[in-house]
Amino acid sequence: MLATSHPQGYATVLVAGAGDVGTRVARRLVAQGRQVFALRRSDAASEDGIRWLRGDLTRPASLAGLPAVDAVVFAPAPDARDEATYRALFVDGLRHLLHALPRAPERTLFVSSSAVYGEHGGDWVDEGTPVDPPGFNGRVLVEAERWLAKNVVGGVAIRLAGLYGPGRTQLFDRLREGKAAVPHGANVYANRIHVDDAAAALALLLDVSHPEPIYVGVDDTPLPIDVLYGHLAALIGAPAPAEGPPPAGIGNKRLSNARLRAAGFRCAWPDAREGYAALIGSGHSAS
Repeated sequence: MLATSHPQGYATVLVAGAGDVGTRVARRLVAQGRQVFALRRSDAASEDGIRWLRGDLTRPASLAGLPAVDAVVFAPAPDARDEATYRALFVDGLRHLLHALPRAPERTLFVSSSAVYGEHGGDWVDEGTPVDPPGFNGRVLVEAERWLAKNVVGGVAIRLAGLYGPGRTQLFDRLREGKAAVPHGANVYANRIHVDDAAAALALLLDVSHPEPIYVGVDDTPLPIDVLYGHLAALIGAPAPAEGPPPAGIGNKRLSNARLRAAGFRCAWPDAREGYAALIGSGHSAS
């Protein structure tokens, strides 16, 4: 069934974890005329239309006095890559936030990750594929998704593929330094989504009536990793990547965005080769 837009939308939205993705979502929502609150641990520069709040999702006392809102976008970014940090932020932090709100939101978008999936030998993977996270990060996110689904807060999880975009160009440095090895000719797939497309998908899912509980957020074009890396190396004049193993802890799969497309989403950057090329053209490859 084709999802349809919510007839009125949610007038007040709290973006919890207003880092790169969250701030991009907040800007889109402000442009749509909504009242947007954005929560982060540190002070933020003043920005027209966004009402900044300071609070730490891992410290419930810091969340006192949050406003009542119609919807929440939960998009925090951990500052360390270990299980305790992930659990404190994504499991406990989600619970702390929803308990701190004066009333339950009608919709809660949870930014999850394709790390919840395991090894699939290059086969297509979608929302119906059983989760089998190979790492602690995926296991924690699955736990948080399941907790959200049990609570009456309009929970929707979007499992994002690897993000790229302005400020996320470490891959260019790795290619230039000869540190990006890939398995050649093995059809090991990379799955990507431009950070602006990720923000657009989140904004769209706020207005889909009767949404599905889970969406995969990825562009239209899964690419063999050697094809993607080789293409980028040629664009920036770097040496072709050497032979090496695939990235650890990810699994080989092709992610499908069919459900997100059925909800009305269209990528501005459907192929990561085009999206990365635009970054190079704008000078972001030097960052």
